[in-house]
Amino acid sequence: MLTNCRVVLVRPHYAGNLGATARAMRNFGLSDLVLVEPIADRFAPEARRMSTHGEAILDAARVVTSLDEALVDCRVVLATSSNIDGLFRTHTYGRPDEVIPRLAQALPEGPCALVFGPEPSGLTNVEVARCHGLIRILTDPDYAALNLAQAVAICLCELRHQWLLAQDTANQPTHKIAPFEEQERMFEHLREALSAVHFLFGAKSEQLMHAIRQLITRAQPSPNEVKILHGLARQLLFVTEHGVKAEWSEPEA
Repeated sequence: MLTNCRVVLVRPHYAGNLGATARAMRNFGLSDLVLVEPIADRFAPEARRMSTHGEAILDAARVVTSLDEALVDCRVVLATSSNIDGLFRTHTYGRPDEVIPRLAQALPEGPCALVFGPEPSGLTNVEVARCHGLIRILTDPDYAALNLAQAVAICLCELRHQWLLAQDTANQPTHKIAPFEEQERMFEHLREALSAVHFLFGAKSEQLMHAIRQLITRAQPSPNEVKILHGLARQLLFVTEHGVKAEWSEPEA
C-alpha cells in the first residue's frame, strides 16, 4: 500500500533535487510523483544523474498546474516545513514520528500525499492551510532548512517504518476517509454558512477558518460525516435567509 502515498513537489527549482527525490522514492517503495508548476526540468542531465535507478519514476511523474489538482483524490495530506511560526503553522505541526502515522494508517483507504515546497522559500501559508497537518523535522535551530531531497528521504524513511509497523497489526483500520475533493467542497460550504451567520468575519476570519479545518481534519471525516457537515451548512444558510428553523432533510453532498 506504500504505492498509495504520493510525493508532491511544489515549484521545485533544481533538477538535482528532482532526481534525488526519485531515487529516495525508489529506495522506500513509492512511485507516484507529482510536480506542481515545476521550474526544474525532470529530463535535465542533472536530474537523470541524481536519480540512480529512479529514472522510471521521473519519466512517469505527472505535471499539474495547481496544488488542488495534485491532491484532488487524496484522503490525508501532510505538508512539510521548517517554518512553524504564525497561526497557520504553530498549532498544526509535529515531528515525523508524531504526524506520519496518521497518513500511514489511511493508506489502505486510497491515495494520501506528502507535500514539499520550493527550495528558496518553502510552502506558503495558503498552501500549508490546504493540508491536514504539518511535519517539522527536528534540526539544529541555528540552521533549520534542509535540502529538499533530504527532507523527502527522512519523511519516506519514517513512512516506511510506520507502514511496516502497521503490517504487524492484526486489526487493520476500517474507518473510511472522505477524499480531499469532497472535504474541500464541504469546507467551502461551511465557510459560506459560517460567514452568513457572522461567525467568520473581520481580519481574523481566515485564521479562524483554518482552525476549524484543522479541528475537522484531525478527525479524518468519513464520506457520511462530510454529508452531515454539508447538512449543517445548509441549515445555517436556510435560517439566515428565512429567519426560521428549517425542516430537517437527509444531508446530500
